Amino acid sequence: MTTDLLWPRYAAPTDVTAIEAVPLRDRGLPESTYALLTRAARMWPDRLALTVLPDAARWREPLQRSFSELLDDVHRYANLLHRLGVRRHDPVALMAPNCAELIPATLAAQLAGIAAPINAAQSQQHIAELLRRSGARVLVAAGPELAADTWEVAHEIAVSGGADAVLVLRPTGAAGVPADLPEVDGVRIGYFGALSADIDSSGFAGDPPRGFDMAALFHTGGTTGVPKLAAHTHDNEVANAWMLAANSLWDQDSVVLAALPLFHVNALMVTLLAPLFKGQGVVWAGPLGYRDPVLLSEFWKIVEHYRIASMSAVPTVYAALAERPVDADISSLRFAMVGASPLPTAVVEKFREHTSVPLLEGYGLTEATCASVRSFTDAPRPGAVGLRMPYQQVKVVRVREDGSWEDLPTGTTGVLAISGPTVFAGYAVAHDEHGHVLDGMGKLVDGWLDTGDLARVDSDGFIYLVGRAKDVIIRGGHNIDPAVIEDALLAHPQVTAVSAVGRPDAHAGEVPVAYVTVAADAGITEEELHAWAGERVPERAAAPRTVTILHALPVTAVGKPYKLALRADATRRELEQALATIAGVDSIHASVADGSILATVEIDGSAGEPAVKAILDRYAINWKVMVRK
Repeated sequence: MTTDLLWPRYAAPTDVTAIEAVPLRDRGLPESTYALLTRAARMWPDRLALTVLPDAARWREPLQRSFSELLDDVHRYANLLHRLGVRRHDPVALMAPNCAELIPATLAAQLAGIAAPINAAQSQQHIAELLRRSGARVLVAAGPELAADTWEVAHEIAVSGGADAVLVLRPTGAAGVPADLPEVDGVRIGYFGALSADIDSSGFAGDPPRGFDMAALFHTGGTTGVPKLAAHTHDNEVANAWMLAANSLWDQDSVVLAALPLFHVNALMVTLLAPLFKGQGVVWAGPLGYRDPVLLSEFWKIVEHYRIASMSAVPTVYAALAERPVDADISSLRFAMVGASPLPTAVVEKFREHTSVPLLEGYGLTEATCASVRSFTDAPRPGAVGLRMPYQQVKVVRVREDGSWEDLPTGTTGVLAISGPTVFAGYAVAHDEHGHVLDGMGKLVDGWLDTGDLARVDSDGFIYLVGRAKDVIIRGGHNIDPAVIEDALLAHPQVTAVSAVGRPDAHAGEVPVAYVTVAADAGITEEELHAWAGERVPERAAAPRTVTILHALPVTAVGKPYKLALRADATRRELEQALATIAGVDSIHASVADGSILATVEIDGSAGEPAVKAILDRYAINWKVMVRK
């Protein structure tokens, strides 16, 4: 494996074609995430791999591990899982905030079996269903010192017979004797670190994974109320990690900041696996990550101290950081990656003006492992999310009524489809003695993935997102299934129909709102329905911001729910509030144009035009201003 084959130039849009002149199979990529880790430990045994902060307030007191030490930890943890009966097709559930033990535990789960990360903020019912679908019988979970609420859920899972073993994680750098853990008949419960302390770290006792083996099951927003489990193979993850690492802006000295939760593919791919390719050190923020207000207040000092070169976050984080005075030397920060939710123009401009650091926008989805599209700091294309990554192909299609696809010409808006080595194997819908039962559930057609996003591709291959064919609501990078909101409101005896959609939001990209119809003689108010939903929606982030009562919900010509019309109405209502104090605003309209929402603001005279445009730039929406002279 030569350096030239592994690291071609990847700094400009024109490099993609040159890269693809060499088949991916000839580039000598490691066979699995485990092989990727062992390569890093062999090439840079003493180099610092992990710097894990116990929390944002104690950012000067990290726990640090070299690449060889990280490999030792993974061997110990994987061998313990092997002793507990975990084999190649067995998933290991992981439910904890980021901490020093969770990182090797995730890699060990992929070595011994299959990693199945879980967001503990979901309802206990959803968590139990994810465990059932995955077939996981071993649960790695936060203990009472690390996250008391998560530990309560894990303990209840053990009591209810939902796990055969619960391996408990302690906070980063925890000292002293931990609290005793309660006993549960028939369930092995113990601290992961203590149980694995004396286990051999020189190698793995089982058979190492191969490229076609399943590496992870990541839950993603679905249409049934319970998230779906997207299956990633080792080939998927290694290929996508290499595509990210191949970015010529990254070198071996680039220190990466990680502050997104490991149950999200971005944290695994961008800040754990990709840095292994070039031996880059990663600084992991505390368990709250970007949600910790102390991290944001100390952020620039952390960048200076650890010489952070790049980071990955959602637009809301960059909007918040643009408000924080730069009180340190941040010259090490070369670029910042952004994705997961719509990116307002105002955030891009304000962050760069405030920090002189460019935002490198990207696009991807869990079903395509993580990242499929990236932009280029030296070749900006306003309005585009970027160009496809090497070895991934994109096209725009029209999905006919019978489910068949029609390829559309360049520049035409349609559903974005992706093919290539990162496209997932399908959704895990069940688990039996032979392993997982996978189903594309209509998302896979002849090797192409229906992203559910509406887009157009220009003649140079740059991709412009114009809306979503799917209903998922993305609040600050967090996918919200509207079904959980709709089910909660439909449970009200006076509600007859519900549609939940995303409303543009200057801070979170969009927030959920709900529209309902009620029985003819109902005396219920919108405020009462809002309170009802807030009490019953399973996670706080999904609770609708408003509930609006309508005489009828819009439908298509064939009687299907027409959510685009509701999204247009939500956009109009939001902009009416945002522009209420601007003199001269005559009217605000939001219409459906080519599958996306277009907001039109009419103003009398040009005096108020700069103020109107400044406010509209805060939103990731299509808009135009018409000035009446």
